[in-house]
Amino acid sequence: MDRKELEQTVREMIAAASCCEDLRIAGRRWLDAMGTEDEPAAAKALQQEIREDIAPIEHVIEFFESPSGKQIFGEEKAKAMAAHAREVQARGGKWCDCPACSAGLKILESGALAV
Repeated sequence: MDRKELEQTVREMIAAASCCEDLRIAGRRWLDAMGTEDEPAAAKALQQEIREDIAPIEHVIEFFESPSGKQIFGEEKAKAMAAHAREVQARGGKWCDCPACSAGLKILESGALAV
């Protein structure tokens, strides 16, 4: 992944509705630090935040089947999301495939943030 693609992927990740606030903040900080002496520290922080926030597919299933997931998303939406996560798992997927997690995984796998 070249630098331009990395920047675009970070922008897509933080724009995703599924992106948590901590990851959004880390992504913005890295974007703001690009090309400065603060970039290595911001890259390290973003990389760590991505690692902490990408959800294993088992956790996604557990969440959408939980009372909290049902309360937040409603019974039908939570049921549909759990079913989708089970399909991802059945295809061999190990991680959440929401836009934020997918972008984060792409960034980690590329090694583009390695400092």
